[in-house]
Amino acid sequence: MTPKPTELITGIRELTTQADGAPRLADAALVIEGGRIAWIGPASAAPAADVRTDAGGRAALPGWVDSHTHLVFAGDRAAEFEARMGGQPYAAGGILTTVAATRAATEAQLTATAARLRREAEAQGTTFLESKTGYGLDLASEARSARVAASVADVVTFLGAHIVPPGIDRRDYLDLVTGPMLALVAPHAQFVDVFCEVGAFDVAESREVLLAGRAAGLGLRLHGNQLGFSGGVRLAVELGAASVDHCNHLEPADLDALAASATVATLLPACDLSTRQPFPPARRLLDAGASIALATNCNPGSSYTTSMAFCVATAVLQMGLTIEEAVWAATRGGARALGRDTGTDAVGALRVGGRADLQVLDAPSVAHLAYRPGVPLTWAVWRQGVRAGRRGPSPLPA
Repeated sequence: MTPKPTELITGIRELTTQADGAPRLADAALVIEGGRIAWIGPASAAPAADVRTDAGGRAALPGWVDSHTHLVFAGDRAAEFEARMGGQPYAAGGILTTVAATRAATEAQLTATAARLRREAEAQGTTFLESKTGYGLDLASEARSARVAASVADVVTFLGAHIVPPGIDRRDYLDLVTGPMLALVAPHAQFVDVFCEVGAFDVAESREVLLAGRAAGLGLRLHGNQLGFSGGVRLAVELGAASVDHCNHLEPADLDALAASATVATLLPACDLSTRQPFPPARRLLDAGASIALATNCNPGSSYTTSMAFCVATAVLQMGLTIEEAVWAATRGGARALGRDTGTDAVGALRVGGRADLQVLDAPSVAHLAYRPGVPLTWAVWRQGVRAGRRGPSPLPA
């Protein structure tokens, strides 16, 4: 058997591994072999390798894990965004605009859009991401969305319970989502999700959807407490969901429930800016002992961005997180929200034997992610050991 080539990445001024108990390393290097990390240590002690890449004094860290996106859609909602910036409130019903466009699109068109957004995200350091269905809302369109998502994303979530489409009885639609639609989509999905919110589904309906998904072998996720105190957070904790996403409106009991559970609170700051919702209480969540993740919520209506770095900067500058906390939430936290924090297929951290998913910034420290907000700092990206792109060959000045 031909030995797998090795690649040494050296000249790393600051290496953030996110491995348990591992501090940031200065003047570090790592070796990639067969898509995995084979060695991590000081650059002065680095072993020989077949290929050598000099990071030139830049910072390296795990690739972003974007645990909440909606990449499978068609159409544009810029007019809705403009109206919202003019004072019109955000409401769940705007989803129907995208549903109509998505149903009218071909599978090839949906795949092209989702793949473009995946490439856009990867160019900005995202090496692992989730995507949902939820803009089809009928049997054929949801099945097609699931196929497209499975071809583009690392994790697929079934979100047939996004909203009740017009022209169908509410009870009939719930029966469809928890029966034939679930059966069609489940072979392509790892999770089931529900929008537990005013204008979408209440707690009892959400419980029904989630329990049906669990019976079909899917993990549980939930949109909750975005527009008000919907009860979604406590339902997620009650059912042991992997994550509850949005969490803008939390009562003390919600904080306590999350802190006492393994359910991750996934925060979506780009969405909050776009919808002019209050930011979730990130500082209070962490101080209470809850686990948090950051994600883009990329979708055409309320958060049309693939930039995890933007979310990190916003979390630091607007939500009271430290740089270390925000980067952890966007890497290891996202992995935890997807159930990929441990085991041989874990993501979100750099460990010997683990996946070689990493990014190098065109900056000497991760602090620059918030110190220089809006500046494209991704210099190079490796996904499962394969280099995806880079900017600029010159080293940083000393």
